[in-house]
Amino acid sequence: MEGIIHIRIDDRLIHGQVATQWTNELGATRIMVINDEIAKNDVQKTVLRMAAPPNVATSIISKETAATNIKSGKYRGQKVLIVVKSPIDILALIDLGLPIKQVNVGNMSVREGTRHVRPTVSVNTQEEQAFNQLLNQGVEITTIMVPGDNTIFLKDVM
Repeated sequence: MEGIIHIRIDDRLIHGQVATQWTNELGATRIMVINDEIAKNDVQKTVLRMAAPPNVATSIISKETAATNIKSGKYRGQKVLIVVKSPIDILALIDLGLPIKQVNVGNMSVREGTRHVRPTVSVNTQEEQAFNQLLNQGVEITTIMVPGDNTIFLKDVM
């Protein structure tokens, strides 16, 4: 996956921590939000682009488009930070042929029907099953909120 430097699950997508701390720490030149619904919503895309640093390009695209672009080498020479909302999105990207081996979980908000697995990570049954499936496939999943935090592996807290 040429050009992809980090994959993060964060249901807030582009926000302060991603726009400043993660982008700076990674030296990202592009933030790619992969979300089918937002890719079709011009208002939400505009809001997300406004949250990104001015010197960092943004792509807000569907899972299918992301997989096609990544597999074709479109981001070669770039430093792309991918952000998705859920582990279910990661499974879908793997099903579309992306060889994802590492993922970081930042924030998954408390919602009805969720339980905490970490202070900032709450999962429902479907998300928990997706995480377990990813772990069973050998994907390394960390739960690091901001760069510099201690590395905690999801397998140790689920």
